[in-house]
Amino acid sequence: MRRRSFLLSAGAGAAALAGCLGDDGGETTETTDGDGAGGANATDGPTTGEGTTSGTTTGTAASVSGTLVVATYPTWVEGDSPAGTWVKEAFESEYDATVEYTTPDSRFSYFIRRAAQGAPIDADVYLGLNVDELIDLDEKAGGDVLSPLSVDAPVKEGLQFDPQGRAVPYDTGYISLVYDETTVEAPATFDDLLTEEYRGDLLAQNAQSSATGRAFMLHTVKAKGEDGYLDYWQQLQDNDVRILGNWSDSYTAYENGEAPMVVSYSTDQVYAHQAGADLSRHQVGFLNDQAYAQPEGVARFADSEQQELAQAFVEFLLTPEAQGEIAQRNVQYPATTNAELPEEFSKYTFEPEEPVTFTYEELKGNVDEWVDQWARQIAQG
Repeated sequence: MRRRSFLLSAGAGAAALAGCLGDDGGETTETTDGDGAGGANATDGPTTGEGTTSGTTTGTAASVSGTLVVATYPTWVEGDSPAGTWVKEAFESEYDATVEYTTPDSRFSYFIRRAAQGAPIDADVYLGLNVDELIDLDEKAGGDVLSPLSVDAPVKEGLQFDPQGRAVPYDTGYISLVYDETTVEAPATFDDLLTEEYRGDLLAQNAQSSATGRAFMLHTVKAKGEDGYLDYWQQLQDNDVRILGNWSDSYTAYENGEAPMVVSYSTDQVYAHQAGADLSRHQVGFLNDQAYAQPEGVARFADSEQQELAQAFVEFLLTPEAQGEIAQRNVQYPATTNAELPEEFSKYTFEPEEPVTFTYEELKGNVDEWVDQWARQIAQG
């Protein structure tokens, strides 16, 4: 998500904004985004030995040590100043440990397939897990692939998405509207988008092939109910909403002036400010004063021989300093309430009055059906 860098150079393209929670990480197994850092979980990937980066920096002696293999998505380790590089160097400076990153092409789906086949899991930790993937794992491979984690950190209320405590949130994004205030006024409600004033103004993404599109669709289920969301989407289509394959496609179309509104992230102005863009074209709007929260989690594989080191790594990710660095470099919100963030970050980020999301229990057994129904009636209708 599933993806972005805080330290973007001026003139950076739209793909740079597709950060860790966008369409290049955290996708479900049915999504096939191609937004730079990718969300192509539907395709089979290489073994985790491919795409691995490692280091040998040794820090202070600690009660745990060794090599920790962390599987993740590409933008965690790519870009001008990725979160992964900072985390690796800072963690290694505190522990007698080496962090090795690996980025399998099919993301977490690679491990779901291996677990379902009874094959060895060749990583200790997975970073970038979302609730859809967790449900997919439990349905296809059982609930003992990951081991529970115990953390003592002030994680924000509502972000915990694993009832068994195996996945711990480390950041989150909010799906919102980004709009050009020189062309349109922000719609206040979902119903406003159905009026003539906004005919043809909105760019959205396919809920089958985009994490961003799926989150927006799920928000409409929240707003209109599972008996009303398809009717709402039919009305959106009647009002000439344009649905593109993934976030990158839609955001590029937006930047090219093809429409004055796009479904994107409430941290959009961080990218726009760093890129020297006109902020009037990067205003953030919340429908019904809400936004759909997309927490991203880290989990420990049960078969790992580095259980204590993995636990220490997760605890490190949730420290105030690490939370601040991850939020800035991923251009997402921290998962905890005590992150150390510069004043500039809050100046260009926006949180909704009411974050909304579905729980694991609410999505299990429902999300695939909701998406399939949406695809049959809207994407293929």
